[in-house]
Amino acid sequence: MVDNHSNSSIDRTRRNFIVAGGAVGTAALAGCLEGDGNGGEAGAGLGGDDGNGNGNGNGGIGDPMLSDDFDPQNPDWENNNYLGGKMAEHDFIRGSEHDLEAMGNRGRESAVYGQEPAAHPADSSEWIDPDPIVYADLPREDTQQAYGDQIEPMIEKLEAETGRDVEFQTIDSYAAVVEGMRSERIHLANFATGNTPFGVNMAGMVPLATGVAGDGQFGYRLLAITRADMDEIQSVADFNDHRVAHTEASSNSGNQAPSALFDEHFGLTNGENYNPEMSGGHEQSARGIAYGDYDCGPICSTCWEQTVEAVDDIDFDDFKVVWAADPFPPGPIGYRYNLHEEIIEGARETWLHTDWEGTTYAEAAYPQFVEVDYVNHWHDVMINQQYNDVEYDEANL
Repeated sequence: MVDNHSNSSIDRTRRNFIVAGGAVGTAALAGCLEGDGNGGEAGAGLGGDDGNGNGNGNGGIGDPMLSDDFDPQNPDWENNNYLGGKMAEHDFIRGSEHDLEAMGNRGRESAVYGQEPAAHPADSSEWIDPDPIVYADLPREDTQQAYGDQIEPMIEKLEAETGRDVEFQTIDSYAAVVEGMRSERIHLANFATGNTPFGVNMAGMVPLATGVAGDGQFGYRLLAITRADMDEIQSVADFNDHRVAHTEASSNSGNQAPSALFDEHFGLTNGENYNPEMSGGHEQSARGIAYGDYDCGPICSTCWEQTVEAVDDIDFDDFKVVWAADPFPPGPIGYRYNLHEEIIEGARETWLHTDWEGTTYAEAAYPQFVEVDYVNHWHDVMINQQYNDVEYDEANL
């Protein structure tokens, strides 16, 4: 949830990476320094253990809140910080099946903010019947061709279930997928969490299904991260004196959620006592923090995990996590509300009644999908956007 990886030299900044790889590119960082406490390289050289279990290699006093004893059930963020490796080691990246069920069982009947998804027109003369059907996805770590090959089983299934050809596209921004569906040039798409309400309110999008891993895990967490050597940052409350990276205006975990939750929990008010810079994406934030263009910021946990695993010279322990939120649902598969009923039913069969285990699509996406209810599953996302007085228009995409 892109261009091929490429190597770069140590003197290139994050901005060089964006120019070289494009807004959807991921470039590998090279030229790492020593200091992982194991005689090897410590990623970008900005963290790692000093060999004495202090969690930093700068020989200083260190962060007194840095703990090696991580309990996923009770992280106790008020008293503890953890190196990023602890998040990966304990798989503190996604939510559980229990979390997802709890979201769906809120019992709400109307959207807390904005409008509900549009109803399917009863008059068939109002339906659209595109051929080919255009399915779009947001940028991935893979090239478009590689990802297109991986999702071929899904495309073939969708064609069989709908009786229509399907064309695959990648979209380079949140705004583009919303605009594409609003103009009826995109008919089915994989949205991101934060731009889902924009799709519902602006583009006639109806959320259909969200992916679940084989072990029942889903979604992502909002993490507040900094570099491992930033001993002076021990809480989100310390962000105000440093260079903070947010991602894009409509991003849930990259802007909307932290703006609301940082204010609620830490008294850190976007635009008042801190002024974040927009990095352009979660990958750019992760690389920028690791490389030193930024000091700290919020990030989607799964995006952070994917970036660390994709970039050769960034390590989980180059980062320190000072806080994490409860999980959010992943971006859903959504469809244009006025599609022909055969297409909608074909989409439901494709995503809700197909076991993708063992296919390349399971590797690229998820082995199974479950139905979502926008009003209940996106309640927290809408609360965050209500807090931020988000207006569902092009200016805020």
